[in-house]
Amino acid sequence: MPSSTDSAVVPTQPASSHMMKTTKRGRPYLKDTFDLFATLVVSLKLTTHKQFFRTHPNSFTTDEAAQNLASLKFSQSNRGPDPREPSRVVTTTTTTTFSMTRDMAKAMSQHFMDARLIENAADPSSNLFKDRGVYVLTPKGLHVLERFISKNGMTSDHLQPVFATQPICIKLLHLERRALDDEIIVTQSVITALFRRFAGRQANYVDPERNRNPFMLHHGRSKGIAVSDGNAKDLNGRTTREVRYCFAAVTALEWLCDFTSVVGREEAAEMAAHFVRFGLITLVSDKRKNNDSAIIFTVRGSAPGGNSVVSQHGEFRCTAKAIYRITDEGRACAQWDENENAGTPHSSSVHLPQRPAIENGTADAGSSTATASTTSVNSTGPADLKIHRRISMAEKLNAGYEAGEKTRESNTDRLRYILEEPQLRALFREFLRSNFCEENLSFWLDVKDFKRKFNITSSATAVAPTGRAARSTPGQAAMERHHESLIHTAFVIYNKYLAPSSQHELNIDHGLRNELAGYLNEVMTTLTGREFHGHVDPGEAHFNATQLQTMIRLYERIQTHVFRLMATDSVPKFIKTPRFKAMRDWVGDTDPMDSDVLFLTAPSQPPGLGGGDEEGGAYMTISPQASEQEHQRQPDSPSSLS
Repeated sequence: MPSSTDSAVVPTQPASSHMMKTTKRGRPYLKDTFDLFATLVVSLKLTTHKQFFRTHPNSFTTDEAAQNLASLKFSQSNRGPDPREPSRVVTTTTTTTFSMTRDMAKAMSQHFMDARLIENAADPSSNLFKDRGVYVLTPKGLHVLERFISKNGMTSDHLQPVFATQPICIKLLHLERRALDDEIIVTQSVITALFRRFAGRQANYVDPERNRNPFMLHHGRSKGIAVSDGNAKDLNGRTTREVRYCFAAVTALEWLCDFTSVVGREEAAEMAAHFVRFGLITLVSDKRKNNDSAIIFTVRGSAPGGNSVVSQHGEFRCTAKAIYRITDEGRACAQWDENENAGTPHSSSVHLPQRPAIENGTADAGSSTATASTTSVNSTGPADLKIHRRISMAEKLNAGYEAGEKTRESNTDRLRYILEEPQLRALFREFLRSNFCEENLSFWLDVKDFKRKFNITSSATAVAPTGRAARSTPGQAAMERHHESLIHTAFVIYNKYLAPSSQHELNIDHGLRNELAGYLNEVMTTLTGREFHGHVDPGEAHFNATQLQTMIRLYERIQTHVFRLMATDSVPKFIKTPRFKAMRDWVGDTDPMDSDVLFLTAPSQPPGLGGGDEEGGAYMTISPQASEQEHQRQPDSPSSLS
């Protein structure tokens, strides 16, 4: 139901219940895992806990997780126009309740560990969720949590210390899954994109001694699998040749779990086995003793024949002493040589290598024993697939990009990228401040955030079960508080930027200013019975949702005016500054949205046609907080240039 200040009534929706779906591997579907994890974390109070004479900030215990999961409520309220009367706003609140026993809660928390969303604070290498443990969020977990909070309009002030003090995964590669069983849709394009992210843009030689800081350590790992060089020896122990780009099998599994949407070592081993099958990596040695247990994953598929490096099957050994290396084919796939020698950004569309064997993604789990698991992939022939990426910011911001376009259009495009990228946005703010027009950017960003909060709000709470129904649900209470907060924000924006003689008054069109003032005069006079004098006391402005939406529409028109002003007046001057040029060159090498961000596409068919097979793909999500975090900790970033 809407709060008392809303102007539309929402019919009560019937309650329903269902069991959470699980895969044939026994785990919940990935989306459910991510959503439940984020809901749990928002409901928790992450504090400092002590274990084994050490303190662990921003942590939670097994008991706290189990208690909250026993009765966890997620409420989401969405605002939109009433279909029967578009001038009014209707608010729909949906509440989802998760209920489970302590053993089920522990099992679910184990799935969170397998997905590398949480880890044992005292022993990060432990893979078991223990009965009396203390746990913290991983960089991947923070990435998933940040996206969930932003998407669902949740209040997360209590989590800001966590985001500010712990490393966040800046780039997370998502592999699309089948709706039927949540298995990864394996295609050659998906494996190519995954391997390029795995290998990195260059061979990643990491010096452990130099990366003791957790932020630097994570940043070093995020560039790709850590490799080293070694020597191959014969049976007599004599060195026969040098072997480059080597890595441990276990290290590869951990990397795939930490930087992709892969869930658990079993799924990671399956992806690594595909690397072997496509000839991207190969086994160097496995020095385990004969009586040591070994888990070997094998995947099967068709091979094109001829001189192709693609095999009919690939085998990956998940043992502590197994060593693999990246092959010449893997180097070519990762484009190491091109990245090293290229003087200009890569093309925005890169064709896959010409290999006739491309899987259709029907990966069926095969036999599974204590020592082996087999996955078969059937081939249906070639498909015209491409790997697409977004044009890098270095290209978009380059003056040469406007060739063939109008200058105004290219400056608009540049401004969009500046506003999206935290590093450039911070530099642009400094430029505007030096030119006494910072209020334009501040207003644009404040209105953008205000619109997002108006459209959707969510809450997550752990509520102890009661014998009778409560008069007010958590969703209702959260919506009422949220509405009051929206009213306050709306008039903070007005008093700060638009009221006569305000501290940061905008230079906007006279007609727009009069229209806004006229609307406020009409509403405030009706509400207070007093004449409106240009400034609003948020405590007296009891606007309903429809009135707030009218304010937002007026703000949007002013926002468009301000955007156009920045694009035509500020951006042309900004891109000529030495600091911008230094940032542009620097961002071309370090920007997370550059050529290693791959968007996979395949020819789509109209609904109802074709064989019904789902087409796989991979996409990257970028953490804004991690990007800004990395920029602040980058010693050579242009923001420090004089």
